[in-house]
Amino acid sequence: MPREIALGGAFAPGLLVWFVISVGLLLLIDTVIGRFGLYRFVWHPALFRLALMVCIFGSIALLLY
Repeated sequence: MPREIALGGAFAPGLLVWFVISVGLLLLIDTVIGRFGLYRFVWHPALFRLALMVCIFGSIALLLY
């Protein structure tokens, strides 16, 4: 994976691709959690979503870089 990607003449970090993939995974997991009503066991759903996003992106970045 290259360190930089050219997007319309501007350079973007290579981790941008993995970030977009992790956002997609977050949306999928968030839909499943919401559909089964598991957010009632979570104290602060927005904070839980942020922590889940950090965990997903961090694990993808550490595995691939």
